[in-house]
Amino acid sequence: MAQNFIFYSHIKQKIFSVKNSFASTILPTLLCFCAYAETEEPQAQGSGGSYDVAAYVWPAYQPEKRWAEFGLFKDGTGEWENVYKARPKKTGHKQPYVPLGGYEPEDNPIVAARKIDACLAAGINVLICDWYWHEGKPFLEGSLNAFLKAPNNERMKFAIMWANHAIDDLWERTVPVKCQDKHGRQNIRSKPDVTSEAFKNVLVPRFIEFFKKPNYYKIGGKPLFQIFATHNLITCFGSAEKVQLELDYFENKAKEAGFPGLEIQVKCDDFKWSPDVRKLKIAGVFYYNWLELDPFSSSYWQDYAGKPDKNYKLWGETVYENFAKLAKEYPDVQFYANVTCGWDTNPRFPQGVYVPVATGNTPERFEYFLRKAKAWADENTRAGKPKLIVINALNEWTKGCVLEPDTRNGYGFLNAVARVFGAHGQASAK
Repeated sequence: MAQNFIFYSHIKQKIFSVKNSFASTILPTLLCFCAYAETEEPQAQGSGGSYDVAAYVWPAYQPEKRWAEFGLFKDGTGEWENVYKARPKKTGHKQPYVPLGGYEPEDNPIVAARKIDACLAAGINVLICDWYWHEGKPFLEGSLNAFLKAPNNERMKFAIMWANHAIDDLWERTVPVKCQDKHGRQNIRSKPDVTSEAFKNVLVPRFIEFFKKPNYYKIGGKPLFQIFATHNLITCFGSAEKVQLELDYFENKAKEAGFPGLEIQVKCDDFKWSPDVRKLKIAGVFYYNWLELDPFSSSYWQDYAGKPDKNYKLWGETVYENFAKLAKEYPDVQFYANVTCGWDTNPRFPQGVYVPVATGNTPERFEYFLRKAKAWADENTRAGKPKLIVINALNEWTKGCVLEPDTRNGYGFLNAVARVFGAHGQASAK
């Protein structure tokens, strides 16, 4: 596949950009975008700031060597392949997303440095990285390693969300049914299983090394550790009680390393649906995206025919109504507000399969929900907890959840964050 190369003003390093014919037209805009990076970064809550604004990072846009092991993304560009191969599936369907910066390899520290600058300038001061461990080895860790090698990385707080879910056909765009089909078949390429021995002797020491980084995000001195699929841990270790023993060991090792404990958070849908998850000693509940509170769409239905799209504004209002009900049902639990940028997972499906999308997710409507999340944090944050707002996502291009600039919205979503949480806006959209 042909590759172009882009040069950035203050960075004399090549970065691949697949099929990036618009590179020369966006370069002046990118130079303006980078010029704003000299702003003073917002301080995390533990350092006295008013709000912590975190964005999830989906680390799939890189030439990970293990893609081939799992039979995925033969182009060698990671999930960028799904992004640039996407096409509209009906009238008014807006695909593909085209990133203003090109299809950059996100395992490159220079790429990571520019993302850090952009986020800080918009008022985002924490990046939460999806972290994978499969078959005894890390997977997709290149993005996090690039972040840690970026020359400006210590200006940005970071944390880990352990994405302990199976690798199935979710990311394979030629497969229409990702869940079990009508015959009970599902293609599992790799399970997220880990033994107690491996957890204690391999993963815990690895996590603690991340925690020791001076810019690892902490709450009351305790490193934040989010778990994507706590129910998978229960299946893996055998019971909630056994999971608690593993987490107790983890926390004790963190204390031995000099921390006062761990800030362990579980995902909302696990907490909501599993009594076993609710047995665990947890510090808080987060939700990764709005589908956990209003699943109008999915990536795991057998049949999408006749499923309607949903207006983004209506979706968000429904989510916050359900969020308030859940928090009222569990008044002793600290819940953290989420703002999801949009929803369109069609790039992960064949052209003949249309998956319902969130319509009308403009930067202005996104800003409305940022203000709603801010008000939630003001009214519902307990003493000793941060006013933490989580955004999905920095770069979930194949879900339509994107803060980063593209040719459709320019810097609109980053500017919205800046208007609500300080800093200043980026270059004008177009």
